[in-house]
Amino acid sequence: MRILGIDPGIATVGFGIIEHEDNKFKTIEYGAVLSPPNIDMTKRLKLIYDDMTYIIEKYNPEQVAIEELFFNTNVKTAINVGQARGVLILSASNRGIPVFEYTPLQVKQAVVGYGRATKAQVQYMVKAILSLSEVPKPDDTADALAIAICHANSQQSRLTYAF
Repeated sequence: MRILGIDPGIATVGFGIIEHEDNKFKTIEYGAVLSPPNIDMTKRLKLIYDDMTYIIEKYNPEQVAIEELFFNTNVKTAINVGQARGVLILSASNRGIPVFEYTPLQVKQAVVGYGRATKAQVQYMVKAILSLSEVPKPDDTADALAIAICHANSQQSRLTYAF
């Protein structure tokens, strides 16, 4: 199964595409969609939507996994990230691709085995699980790959209990 993991943001959207079959992972591509802060919000959202649409069309994922919005103390940032998250979900939904959502706690639990793991621990495990030579940069990219791994592991559990 080909999975697109997305770490939503307004300035930086991390993405990672993996294939998961028979408990084996293969990294297809990863990177970040960047939107410059000096343009208005509607143009930033369109840029994010268009770039993610391109990624989806190019890599043809079967499922998309995205991190749920983690609300911090900055309400404006949360609203902006929420808007970006909406256009990211829309880009997959418009192509009929199922979207699955995971909390940061679920991602850490699935990748590290501990829901309160540090960012460094998650990055180390992403590197190890995917047999990468180095930790993907920027951090949002490693997070997106972790979200994809979380989804792959969650799908495996669902299949196990389906019988």
